[in-house]
Amino acid sequence: MSCAICNIRRPKRFCPGVGGDICTICCGTEREVTVSCPLDCPYLQVARSEEKPTRHDESELLDQDIRVTEQFLRKNEQALAIMGTVLARSALETPGAVDSDMRDTLQALVRTYRTLQSGVYYETRPDNSLAKAIFGKVQQGIAEFRKREHEDGGLPVTRDADILGLLVFLERLERDQNNARPRGRAFIDFLRGFYNPAADSAETSDSPLIIP
Repeated sequence: MSCAICNIRRPKRFCPGVGGDICTICCGTEREVTVSCPLDCPYLQVARSEEKPTRHDESELLDQDIRVTEQFLRKNEQALAIMGTVLARSALETPGAVDSDMRDTLQALVRTYRTLQSGVYYETRPDNSLAKAIFGKVQQGIAEFRKREHEDGGLPVTRDADILGLLVFLERLERDQNNARPRGRAFIDFLRGFYNPAADSAETSDSPLIIP
């Protein structure tokens, strides 16, 4: 019996991504490259725990004109938690979505909310079909959250500028978490660790996404 991927070496473990037994070398080299790994695969989880987030120089920050401070994140903690929940749920409900689709989604959302700063609303939807589907779900989730804010007179309403700042933070976070594998979902997995996408409402999340 040989590895289901290379058909050369002896298999050592079962791979749920290919539905067969594979060798450890193929597991390491083909993981999230040619194989779409389920997020609950124990071998993927071990590998993920050993991955170090990519750190970028301050000069390489995306959308550098938008300043996102820890104070800003704490002030908008509830909105950030809900947006993270919506992103995670939207990604997991979109078959085939990977981190690059999340990047396209967040870039399009940032461009869309930038137009609001000039008093014009124009949606910049991604060309990528998967990102476009996620974009629509996230926009719907943000709209529902803001509707609840308006209906509850006791809560301050999140401004468009605040939404933009949170989107930029998430955009930068995706870049740090992305492991650059073609089928990588490290960012999606990261969000999944903070939120329960199966919850009926984003309000059930009690784990804010605050990164020191």
